[in-house]
Amino acid sequence: MRGKHVAALLAAALLYPVEDSSATSVFRCTGADGHVTFTRHGCASDQAQHLQDTRNPTPSSGKTFPLANPDRHAMPSPTSAGELVIVGQQDDGCGNLLTSSEKRQAIIRKEVRSGMSRADVENSLGKPDRVTASNGQQRYHYKEKRKGGSSRQVSFDEAGCVKK
Repeated sequence: MRGKHVAALLAAALLYPVEDSSATSVFRCTGADGHVTFTRHGCASDQAQHLQDTRNPTPSSGKTFPLANPDRHAMPSPTSAGELVIVGQQDDGCGNLLTSSEKRQAIIRKEVRSGMSRADVENSLGKPDRVTASNGQQRYHYKEKRKGGSSRQVSFDEAGCVKK
């Protein structure tokens, strides 16, 4: 009988929520040039280090948690910022000549434009009827399905992009 009580107490202890069990130490590292990095392993000696509060309270726990104070950290105006840096831009391998929306519109309209890849052309026109290659460049040949229809040819460069 006593074993059942111990098992019940252990089960209750496992289910009891631990205060801030999801919290972890995250450091905000600011370099001399103003570059900010967040890390769990501390900052380099030449960077200013600040411990970030990472508590994530359980929804409807009844605990109040202060929200961000927008006046506390004033953001610099865009005119005072230096060079614009784009982080995480995807390179499509064809020089990013077309935006994703331009590619999507061309595919919907069954058009072929410079800057499209082989996959984009196949999405637009389907699988080619014939593929030829010479000097490291491929060509897709399409024949119109109806009688007397014209043919179409798409040339690709060495990188697999539609030639201009």
